[in-house]
Amino acid sequence: MPEIRWYFDPISPFSWLALPRVEALAARHAVAMRPVVFGAILSHWGGTGPAELPAKRVHTYRLCQFLAEREGLPMRFPPRHPFASLGALRLLTALGAPIGVVRAAFEFVWAEGRDPSDPAEFAALGARLGIGDPVALAEAPATKAALRSATEEAIAAGVFGVPTLLVEETVFWGADAMPMAEAYLADPGLLARGEMGRLAGLPVGVERRRQA
Repeated sequence: MPEIRWYFDPISPFSWLALPRVEALAARHAVAMRPVVFGAILSHWGGTGPAELPAKRVHTYRLCQFLAEREGLPMRFPPRHPFASLGALRLLTALGAPIGVVRAAFEFVWAEGRDPSDPAEFAALGARLGIGDPVALAEAPATKAALRSATEEAIAAGVFGVPTLLVEETVFWGADAMPMAEAYLADPGLLARGEMGRLAGLPVGVERRRQA
């Protein structure tokens, strides 16, 4: 069986949109759930999140809401976004991120519209996850080191955004890439044939100048 890892951050509404298909996949294959720091991944690759571009922000939120409603997935945005997800990431990391715990955290944020960076809400999230002292667990050096290691692992694997499903060494980024990942699992030669195969060696024609 191929090694499959799912990299996610609860700050991402697209991760919530992808979760049902990840859960369905996990019912058939072993999927390792990997909380990672989205901001650190963006910083490494020099990217920006969709919520960081003023012209893109509301469009992205509306698109996510539309997609959720179309799929019958409950979604309510937290009272502010982006929010600091580091505490929630650390709790999930410390608990080993079993899929049921991951769902509980995502439901807290994206089905109920709650902000885990608010101290009272963070305490409520900890209680939801069965943690007596979430602040102590989040601040534990071992927890911080494990999350840092998972984020570095993701970057080394070529992960550039969340959510990402990594099948062996092949990256499938975004909720909309889940069908392609499932097709690849059913047919491992999919990406090597025809036009799919040609794309891997497609040369760069022009590069945008970066401002100093």
